[in-house]
Amino acid sequence: MVELLLLLLLLVLPFLLYMAAPQIRKMLSSGVCTSAVQLPGKVVVVTGANTGIGKETAKELAQRGARVYLACRDVEKGELVAKEIQTTTGNQQVLVRKLDLSDTKSIRAFAKGFLAEEKHLHILINNAGVMMCPYSKTADGFEMHIGVNHLGSGVTTYSVHPGTVQSELVRHSSFMRWMWWLFSFFIKTPQQGAQTSLHCALTEGLEILSGNHFSDCHVTWVSAQARNETIARRLWDVSCDLLGLPMD
Repeated sequence: MVELLLLLLLLVLPFLLYMAAPQIRKMLSSGVCTSAVQLPGKVVVVTGANTGIGKETAKELAQRGARVYLACRDVEKGELVAKEIQTTTGNQQVLVRKLDLSDTKSIRAFAKGFLAEEKHLHILINNAGVMMCPYSKTADGFEMHIGVNHLGSGVTTYSVHPGTVQSELVRHSSFMRWMWWLFSFFIKTPQQGAQTSLHCALTEGLEILSGNHFSDCHVTWVSAQARNETIARRLWDVSCDLLGLPMD
């Protein structure tokens, strides 16, 4: 009898989880950008915008009327995404520019080209990043994770955590790809994952919260080390030294 109940439970449980998945995902994706701000005349750069969260962020900003630059390592893929966004939003001001965050020459070339095209940059979304890569180095000899995620992206105004999102970030790990597939019904979609970045970029009055860490569209807790000004200053100085930049 007990064995029969256990067997029945094993058969029914996956079905119940499947049925409950939309509500569980909604509960885990509580943060939503509610700003109705429109962006005509505004210039936006989104790094890593040819897939996942970056793509969804760029699409929403284009929908609001901004001129959006997709800063991508893979220009060909970026062009396909730009056309898709143009078609979806009706905004033709979606442009693709080459940017490889693992190469400071590419970063400087992107910056130089952008300054030649635009007088202002109103919104910068540093979305591109890597995770769990096999050990490798950037073109400048930095370990890939710190080279791309920290030194390549630079210092952002806000730090955001999008949550656990179905994206290509786990592409270097077979185990994580399997886990993402196994729990796919509970993981945020890229559109849901983009909400916190959009919240920080669009919500008026957040200037007083500059430097905070956001999750699900709200300021969230960070460790004491992350709040330590001495450590932050040392990291800044070391980073500038590695990149050959002035420290002030």
